[in-house]
Amino acid sequence: MKEIAFSAASDRNKQPILEMLQLLLPEQGRALEIASGTGQHVAWFAAHLPHWQWQPTDGDARMLPSIDARSSEARLANVLPARALDVLQQPWPLGDARYELIFCANLLHISPPACSGALMQGAARHLAPEGMLVTYGPYLEDEVLTTPSNLAFDESLRARHPAWGLRRREDLEELAKQAGLHLSERHEMPANNLLLVWRAEREQD
Repeated sequence: MKEIAFSAASDRNKQPILEMLQLLLPEQGRALEIASGTGQHVAWFAAHLPHWQWQPTDGDARMLPSIDARSSEARLANVLPARALDVLQQPWPLGDARYELIFCANLLHISPPACSGALMQGAARHLAPEGMLVTYGPYLEDEVLTTPSNLAFDESLRARHPAWGLRRREDLEELAKQAGLHLSERHEMPANNLLLVWRAEREQD
């Protein structure tokens, strides 16, 4: 079988993220993962949240066979075949599908700034009522001192690509508002990362 891609960072953070999801999510539902990459997250989550159906996706079609191979190796019947999805190509190729969870880890800082707004717009379109968008990664925050390690990481990203870099949480909140979403929860995670929970704005009575 073709070698399955592996990420050391995903291997380190999959359990802390899972523990947060177990606190946030109901017993069952449908989940869409954006930028599944190596597929380590979706395989880990699916194994430990068996009553959820998982749809992995990635913008790089070359990653899809590896994602599928990992799920197949783990014999995960609740993971659908991986699909190609570029957040910038609106509307997303998902038809009228709705999800109780849309999960996206470590994409926004290694993609053009336009991906941030595109993620919010696409998520707002495909979230089920009471559903949530969960994003994970390092962020800049106006009233929180950025750690030296995150500053160095930001500099290294911008050196690799001028369009990359850590995103301001406040900028994301404005983009979310434009899409009809709001930041409902902020959770500090290991290695100076944050897990952010975004939900649809409630209509005023």
